[in-house]
Amino acid sequence: MSHGPRSGLAAVSSALLAMSRHLEVRDVLKTIVASARELFDAQYAALGVPDDHGGFAQFVVDGVSEEQWKAIGPLPRQHGILAAMLHEARAERLADVRKDPRFEGWPKAHPDLVDFLGLPIRDGDEVIGALFLANKNCPKPEGSCGFTADDEELLGILAQHAAIALTNARLYERSRELTIAEERSRLAHELHDAVSQKLFSLRLTAQAAARLVDRDPSRAKGELQQVAALAAEAADELRAAVVELRPAALDEDGLVATLRTQIQVLDRAHSARVTFAGLGVKALPASQEEALLRVAQEALHNALRHSGADHVEVTLDRRGGGAVLRITDDGSGFDPQAVGRAGRHLGLVSMRDRASGAGGSLTVESVPGKGTVIEMEVPGG
Repeated sequence: MSHGPRSGLAAVSSALLAMSRHLEVRDVLKTIVASARELFDAQYAALGVPDDHGGFAQFVVDGVSEEQWKAIGPLPRQHGILAAMLHEARAERLADVRKDPRFEGWPKAHPDLVDFLGLPIRDGDEVIGALFLANKNCPKPEGSCGFTADDEELLGILAQHAAIALTNARLYERSRELTIAEERSRLAHELHDAVSQKLFSLRLTAQAAARLVDRDPSRAKGELQQVAALAAEAADELRAAVVELRPAALDEDGLVATLRTQIQVLDRAHSARVTFAGLGVKALPASQEEALLRVAQEALHNALRHSGADHVEVTLDRRGGGAVLRITDDGSGFDPQAVGRAGRHLGLVSMRDRASGAGGSLTVESVPGKGTVIEMEVPGG
């Protein structure tokens, strides 16, 4: 490396610490790539996680602007140099990658790569990724590679730790998904126990009323009144089961981690991009955390099911001793005043009730064709 021993050791230490701070896979990948590019003073760095269909499940780059990345187009396939690193599980250090016979399939908008250093990321015998650097920022005699054998050895150490960080992140996400599945199962059981008996009684009573309509209208009227009463009781039971049920993940992980996990699941399940950012938020009273979570869930449901949004962004920020939740989408939007007059969008009423019940406030900003912003603020404890 071009750095001295002391600065090189400090840089490696910083890179390893940065990787260990994150638990979400995407964050880990970004940190690995950014750390590698800075550590080796390269113009470009990238990391691809292969899928089982000849492509990449995830591909993260550093050194390429958002505009360049969009111009490049779809994710690369497992071919050429990338395929060699993945399938042959060996390092590649080249003076000019463009002259290698395996160099192929690069989009026209792709930046020019010259000197190249890449190697697989391995978890035991399994290759779980390919990490590469290009265009080292240093003087290079003609025909020589800026990346040295020492760089290759050091990148190998970084890749070993990257494998640990990536594996831990995958295990973390899997455990969170299992938690969500368990919570769904528990909620389904709760709903069944609370409501099914009431609905069964309601059905029998309605059938009895139908048989009595013609021959005994007075008794039929009494049975229908009983139907109305049973329906009201069932609604109360349902509300108690859903509204008063505090999610287990909220108690175990806190609001930020619960929101992040649920939003990651939504991001994978929907075509729209769903993102979350939450920093510096202290623990809040239980009633406020549950209200914030429920409002976020309702707003996300509306945005993903009804707005046609391409991107939904959720942020949770500290404000004074409390917090502010913001859900922004680039969907079709609506006229909040017209919705209020028409009595539609009961979800908005529910969200306002939740905010008010937690001692907070809710604002809705939306314009037809220009998306929606829903913001909820709570004062804290």
